[in-house]
Amino acid sequence: MPEPTPIPTDQLHFAMPPTHETVEDERRHRKERLVAALRLFGRFGFEEGVAGHITARDPEFPDCFWVNPFGMSFKHITVGDLILVNAEGKVVEGRYHVNQAAFAIHSQVHQARPDVIAAAHSHSTYGRALSSLGELLDPITQDVCAFYEDHALFDDYTGVVVDEEEGRRIAAALGPHKAVILRNHGLLTVGDSVDAAAWWFITMERSCQVQLTAKAAGKPVLIDHHNAVHTREQLGNDLVAWINYQPLYQQIARSEPDLFDQGES
Repeated sequence: MPEPTPIPTDQLHFAMPPTHETVEDERRHRKERLVAALRLFGRFGFEEGVAGHITARDPEFPDCFWVNPFGMSFKHITVGDLILVNAEGKVVEGRYHVNQAAFAIHSQVHQARPDVIAAAHSHSTYGRALSSLGELLDPITQDVCAFYEDHALFDDYTGVVVDEEEGRRIAAALGPHKAVILRNHGLLTVGDSVDAAAWWFITMERSCQVQLTAKAAGKPVLIDHHNAVHTREQLGNDLVAWINYQPLYQQIARSEPDLFDQGES
């Protein structure tokens, strides 16, 4: 029997971020990915009451963003439930209220970072726990090196964020990075796609869990600066985040296809 012939790599399937011919197609795509991310956050237990939100910039109106309705469970949201909010925090599409904390933080982040398509914030358990320590993530695993010297600490807490000035301070703390730890509050991540922002939040939450667990067990061995930077260059860009996220998107899209429902619930 002859030896098997290798299949040329250009004939192997490898998913990459899609391109869109019309703004309508791109809008629909972003809204679908936004709902899928919210459903995953619900599945992972990231929601706490009415706290938490993910936003996606509209492709036609960049000063407006799509966001989950105030008071609706992440686990039940459909595409038809999403609301569109303008730069003043007014709902311009949809029939639900907006979470004012979502507007105060996310509008300033989107304004300060035109490269950001999506931002994710939630009161996840391990993110809150690490935030209470007022410390950054340490380079103790391969995965967390994606955040090495690419996340920040907002080292203040003044209560629930409801005004634009506090949002601007958080956006300033985020700076050019992919994530910020809000002291005594939780995590916020951003990306050039919904998929990237969601992946950064998910893996950051898990990295918080690993750091807390490792420090409870002993003294973690740090990855040295050179190798941490090298690993970040390999794993820390939004394309890699998008690729890492695809198995999770496939899971939620196949197991909960009602998320694509365009009608209001």
